[in-house]
Amino acid sequence: MTMDAGEAIAEGRTALGIELGSTRIKAVLVGPDAAPLAVGSHDWENQFVDRVWTYPLDAVWSGVQRSVAALADDVRQRHGVELTTVGALGVSAMMHGYLAFDADGELLTPFRTWRNTNTGRSAERLSAEFDVNIPHRWSVAHLYQAILDREDHLGRLAHLTTLAGYVHWQLTGEQVLGVGDASGMFPIDTATGGYDTGMLARFDELAAEAGVALTLADLLPRVAVAGEPAGELTEAGAKLLDPSGRLRPGIPLCPPEGDAGTGMVATNSIVPRTGNVSAGTSIFAMVVLEQELARMHREVDVVTTPAGDPVAMVHCNNGASELNAWVGLFTEFARAMGSEADPSTVFEVLFSAALDGARDGGGMLAYNYLSGEPITDLEEGRPLFVRSPDSRFDLATFMRTHLFASLATLRIGMDVLQKAEGVQLDRMFAHGGLFKTEGVAQRFLAAAIDTPVSVGDVAAEGGAWGMAVLAAFATRRSPEQTLADYLDTAVFAGARLQTAQPDPDDVAGFTAFMERYVAGLPVERAAVTSL
Repeated sequence: MTMDAGEAIAEGRTALGIELGSTRIKAVLVGPDAAPLAVGSHDWENQFVDRVWTYPLDAVWSGVQRSVAALADDVRQRHGVELTTVGALGVSAMMHGYLAFDADGELLTPFRTWRNTNTGRSAERLSAEFDVNIPHRWSVAHLYQAILDREDHLGRLAHLTTLAGYVHWQLTGEQVLGVGDASGMFPIDTATGGYDTGMLARFDELAAEAGVALTLADLLPRVAVAGEPAGELTEAGAKLLDPSGRLRPGIPLCPPEGDAGTGMVATNSIVPRTGNVSAGTSIFAMVVLEQELARMHREVDVVTTPAGDPVAMVHCNNGASELNAWVGLFTEFARAMGSEADPSTVFEVLFSAALDGARDGGGMLAYNYLSGEPITDLEEGRPLFVRSPDSRFDLATFMRTHLFASLATLRIGMDVLQKAEGVQLDRMFAHGGLFKTEGVAQRFLAAAIDTPVSVGDVAAEGGAWGMAVLAAFATRRSPEQTLADYLDTAVFAGARLQTAQPDPDDVAGFTAFMERYVAGLPVERAAVTSL
């Protein structure tokens, strides 16, 4: 097996996916059967500078290089060969945000990530003009807010892209985006597969009314669907990935995608009535639609799969970060008591304890809002834990409350889809760190959305693996083969899943918790105002 893998690597019968997530940059190399052969990663964190969530571009490249170097080390140790080429390459990253460049390729403002929520006026106006929900985090909302704020850099603006689009551009010279990532910049017309031309024209008019002359179509990357070629690794791009010079140029790249799209691929959730929930720094659900939504909802934005099909996205800015902070506090306490328990053990103990907590949270209430949360109309956040004097105050219920809190805002958006729009789901796939402890968060999510929730090792390597699969699809698919068929026959044919059915008592408990959660939102707003 090792010899076969080594031969595949040496001969370039592989695909490499690189994903820049919110807390980790990860590289995954897969073989001809899509099985992971090697992994490399690097941890990083966003910074809050001048009231803007950002990452320096230097950190982008140092992180990518360290991930690729770690991958090459893993290849060497596992398979005894040097990584000099791959058969296909793909880049994915956090969606949305604002990366603005001039004609010389110079960055005009610090990278504004999806996490920024200072685009309220812009999002409200564009949503009303387009009759489509344009959330705070979308690239076009950032651009129009810059126009409303009369920012100086707009006169030099020549190119606007996402983080994945930027990295791909530097590697290939091609300004292109996969349709899934592009759909988080500007609305896509699913009939044509490109940006909505009527909305493009209206945006240009709105910009002109604000005193800025531009043609938005000229600023945005071109759109490509999964399977299309999107350039080759240049000599300069190869040096960016691997300054040692071992990696050779000429590798074909597929269209760059957003982390939502790679999550759909990694969970085989790209056909109607399927969906997935990804839980990390943020938490979001992607639900593939059978038909268009009846009307606009501010809790839901419509993006696309990497193949271009419409997807309802419920995106919550705040996911597991506050939960992680509490686990960190308990880990610190355990060490102060002389225990050598590692964080993964503490996670497992605390998560498992939550199974014995009061079904409805026992009168406790928590808000996991480290940053603003548009779904609940908060421009800033304050992590908050509140309980009534007679609440059940024990460890199990405390942990269940915080796990419920990490899913609560998602539930608000899913209620819009499932109850207001009548969207049907056969299965929801869950992935991300929140679901690593078997049978806990998976069970609570099934209760929150009253839908079977599956987990499995198919998404163990996450979006970077999904990106590698997209890269392989672009070079290995048979003529006329769809992405859905490729995933079913070449990638997931033998996949094993564990599925949790919603427990009626858990469903009732989560519903009771949500009534208290919604009623308590004024307390969270008061905390933002007062603290």
